[in-house]
Amino acid sequence: MRNAPRRMVVGITGATGIVYGVRVLKALRQLEIESHLIVSKAGEMTRAYETDMSAEQLRSLADVVYSPNDIAAPISSGSFRTMGMIVAPCSVRSMSDIAHGVTSGLISRAADVCLKERRRLVLLLRETPLHAGHLKSMLAVTEMGGIIAPPVPAFYSRPQSLDDLVTHTVGRVLDLFDLDIKAFPRWGERDEESEDIGARTAAPLRQA
Repeated sequence: MRNAPRRMVVGITGATGIVYGVRVLKALRQLEIESHLIVSKAGEMTRAYETDMSAEQLRSLADVVYSPNDIAAPISSGSFRTMGMIVAPCSVRSMSDIAHGVTSGLISRAADVCLKERRRLVLLLRETPLHAGHLKSMLAVTEMGGIIAPPVPAFYSRPQSLDDLVTHTVGRVLDLFDLDIKAFPRWGERDEESEDIGARTAAPLRQA
């Protein structure tokens, strides 16, 4: 990632949790990082199921948008430099394609480019329970250098809303790229509005 242009590829697939992709795009805009978006056909269906956003509203959150079938897009080439890629949410189908080098669509192709160029690839895998095939694909992606980051909620910060949980997950994902949105409390750190998280939560944990 050193000296890489401030560009991030974002893939949105058909898994539940499109809110994560939306919030990633908004965070990248806040950080002034150029976002390159691909939404799969199933991702568009999930958008309609889970949000009131139109396709145009979703695309407006990104700087550049590609068709999921545009294999000739700039992000399909390793010579087009980026910081890496986040797939949020990531379906098992998309993860499996990435794990086995199936690059028939732009999301899996762009992910494969990140792996071969040794750029960071983070997959917010949305599936549970997991069978052995899922776990083997997760291992394959990890062995190739990708990061499997299921959107598992954290409760030590005493979240008060669903938005708090989403913000924390997105913030932790961006941490993997050394990007700080400064929007969620961190363990053991103080800020002007909240007391030390460790001190605030240690007593209840001991009592439990």
